[in-house]
Amino acid sequence: MTSLDASAKTLLELHVPGNPVVLPTVWDAWSADIAVAAGFSGLTLGSHPVADSIGRTDGEGMTFDELLTRVAQVTASVQVPVSVDIESGYGLEPLQLIDGLLAAGAVGLNIEDTVHSQGKRLRSPQEHADLVRGLREAADAADVHVVINARTDLFLRQDGDASDRVDRAIARLALAAEAGADVLYPVGRHPDADLRRLATELPRPINAIAQPNTPTKSHLADLGVARISFGPFLQRTLGAEATTLLAAWK
Repeated sequence: MTSLDASAKTLLELHVPGNPVVLPTVWDAWSADIAVAAGFSGLTLGSHPVADSIGRTDGEGMTFDELLTRVAQVTASVQVPVSVDIESGYGLEPLQLIDGLLAAGAVGLNIEDTVHSQGKRLRSPQEHADLVRGLREAADAADVHVVINARTDLFLRQDGDASDRVDRAIARLALAAEAGADVLYPVGRHPDADLRRLATELPRPINAIAQPNTPTKSHLADLGVARISFGPFLQRTLGAEATTLLAAWK
C-alpha cells in the first residue's frame, strides 16, 4: 500500500454517519497549519477561498495548475489527508485531474455538476455519474482509492420545482454513488427533515456545509451527517474579524 493510498483510506474511514468528521475548508499552508494545530484530522481546500486568496474568482476563474500549486503547498506543510474542490473539472479529462491531484499530494476531491466553462449549465444526472465513474477508474489505475465527494448544486441553483427537488437530488446522487462516489454532497442549507431524509435515503455518507461560528456539529450528527465542511465561510468569518481589528487602527 502506498502512502497516498493509506492516507486516502484514512480519510474515507473518518466518514461516519452520526459521528461526522469536520474537515475545515482551508486555502493555503497558513490556514491549513492553524486547522491542524487546532486538532483536526483532515482538511479540504475550497475553490472559492483558494481563488480569493490568489485574486481569482470562484467558478473556475483560476486554472487547475494554479489550484494545484496551492494544494502542493498545503500537503507539504501538514501531515493529514487533504481533499480538494476541483469545481466541475476545469474541462479536463478524469486522468488529468487524478494525476494532478495525486502529484500534489491530495487524496480526495469534490466534483460539482455545474459546468462553469459551458455557461454554468447543469450536467444531466447520467453525465455527472459518468464523470464520477471516469474519476474512479483513473484513481483505480493509480492504485489510490481517492475519496470522491460527488456534489449536486440543485439546491444552490434552486433548480426546477421545489416540491420534488429532494427526490431529484436523491436520484442524481444515487447514480453518482453507483458510479463510484464515496461521499455525496447536496450542497446548501436544508430544513432538518430534508437533511435527515437525504442522510437516510442516500446510499453513501453525506457532506453538509456549516457556518464555523455556529455550533451545529451535534445537531448535524443527530441528522445522520457524516462529513462537515465550511465552504467559503471560515475565510469570510476570519476576514470579518480582521476587518473589526483593523478598524480600530484607522
